Amino acid sequence: MIHHLIKLARPYQYTKNLFIFLPAFFGFQITNTETVIKATIAFIGFSFIASAIYIFNDWIDRQEDARHPQKYTRPLASGQITTSTAFGFLILFLLSGGYILWYVSLKTLLITIIYLILNFAYSLKLKHIAIIDIVIIASGFVIRLFVGAEATQVVLSHWIIVMTFLLALFLSLAKRRDDVLIYLNTDQKLRKVIDGYNLQFLDLSMIMCASIVILAYILWSISAEVAYRLHTDNLYLTSVFVLLGVLRYMQITFVEERSGNPSKILLRDLFIQFTLMGWIGAFIWILYI
Repeated sequence: MIHHLIKLARPYQYTKNLFIFLPAFFGFQITNTETVIKATIAFIGFSFIASAIYIFNDWIDRQEDARHPQKYTRPLASGQITTSTAFGFLILFLLSGGYILWYVSLKTLLITIIYLILNFAYSLKLKHIAIIDIVIIASGFVIRLFVGAEATQVVLSHWIIVMTFLLALFLSLAKRRDDVLIYLNTDQKLRKVIDGYNLQFLDLSMIMCASIVILAYILWSISAEVAYRLHTDNLYLTSVFVLLGVLRYMQITFVEERSGNPSKILLRDLFIQFTLMGWIGAFIWILYI
């Protein structure tokens, strides 16, 4: 029972909520203990809200998930968890997450409520509208930035907002590509929104987003503002890890054709993990050594 409840909450998806720490990281406040503590509390509260949304979405999608080649084992789709039990935990997560975020600040809670409403609308209707669906997913990552910025009182750079939105859009397109491949290989239309996509559109859109993300990162790393604040003009060297990460994810998508779950890819793919560690290590080396 406990195993199924944990699976229902999808804690592995909490990796997405690490974006809450990015305002502090890119605002060069990540070494400030108080800032990190505030971001961590916001991360916990937001993760509880995210679990409530996952439960609601799984309840809406339970019949479609039951036919899905990977998602049929989800607790609600497989009948391992009853609807009443699932909604009980949904309410528990909402109340717990709401209280924690209110403790951080009222504005942090209000921003998260916008995220909650947007995702409920997504689950009920908007996920069936092509392009709108992936834009909402990408917007969710931007909202995470605003939650982190408000919790830590760090001013958000327009660069990080643009890069985050486009990176999230890139990942969402890859996820939809996986859905299209399942349809082409099995002739099962697991999502109504698939009618609005094909492989050519998704491939070109991914290439476009990847190109802009890399360019935006390079422009940010060589900007006069960043050089002045950090007293170094060597940050552009970290761009190689961004390029490697994007190339690896495109390889996973186009060559290995397994881009359906970005969170699990991050947790399981050693290449991306080492690339991420290299990126963080390069920052530490340039800024502090």
